[in-house]
Amino acid sequence: MRVIIQRVRSSQVTIDGKVVGKIGKGLNLLVGIGQNDTEAELDWMARKCLELRVFPDPEKQSDRAELSVQDINAELLVVSQFTLYGDCRKGRRPSYDRSAPPDKANLLYEKFVEKLRESGLKVETGEFGAMMQVGIENDGPVTLLLEREATG
Repeated sequence: MRVIIQRVRSSQVTIDGKVVGKIGKGLNLLVGIGQNDTEAELDWMARKCLELRVFPDPEKQSDRAELSVQDINAELLVVSQFTLYGDCRKGRRPSYDRSAPPDKANLLYEKFVEKLRESGLKVETGEFGAMMQVGIENDGPVTLLLEREATG
């Protein structure tokens, strides 16, 4: 499983000109599901996204990341993105062989979103498999790649 985490001031997903998901301050999560991923990867990744300290403490005179999205009661926008498994090492066209098939990926993506919602934070999403436009106001910018490969 791969997730690109972007600390944002705001973010939104638009499909066919209609906003389907929108957040204020928080994290924009681009989520790729690999063909071997299981719920174990989802559990680890959800916990990591919720607990990762990427926000500065406004009470301190420092930009040092000390607080998590949970600590500041921020918001999450979760967007499925199978292209995170695109392999561009050979040829001129990416190969997506390591991405999970759509049915499996959608099921695991929905379970991942549900695990994030269990935190009580506002969680918005795009639409699995749709052509989406994602607008972000990156904060920092802070952009991180999290990866957890299935061990089975």
